[in-house]
Amino acid sequence: MPTTNRPARPTYFPRLAAERLDIALCRASASVARAAEAHATAQGLGVGQHLVLKMLAAVGPCSQQTLSEELRIDRSVMVTVCDDLERAGLVRRERNPRDRRSYAVTVTESGRRRLTEAEQSIPAFLDGTFQPLSPEERDQLTALLGKLLGTTLEESARHT
Repeated sequence: MPTTNRPARPTYFPRLAAERLDIALCRASASVARAAEAHATAQGLGVGQHLVLKMLAAVGPCSQQTLSEELRIDRSVMVTVCDDLERAGLVRRERNPRDRRSYAVTVTESGRRRLTEAEQSIPAFLDGTFQPLSPEERDQLTALLGKLLGTTLEESARHT
């Protein structure tokens, strides 16, 4: 049987990524999201749970709807995230005094401690995940993503 000389690795994706920035960004985003979820799971706190605790600690009690909108987490997923956090004693839900039809979600002291623990591993995770980029390139990426998202990520990051 004749053998064919096939390349060891496909070479189409780099060309596709160069032609279609949207595809490249989607694939990069999916890769970072998988890494973030694996890291968060290893820390015992999912990405969504971490984000909810972080926002509540930063802005105070708010509704699940506000959490969902601000964190861009689907409302049905947010219910599960808050249920899990409440079961773990990391948040509590109480009737919103301004709107009795909704609940105000509040981070507990236990939730604040858990968030502090989880936050300690984030810098190393980010350094490892974005290791191929220089600090200047990471700053550029932050600025460019901010433009795409319609916000100034650099300025926001300075206030956290």
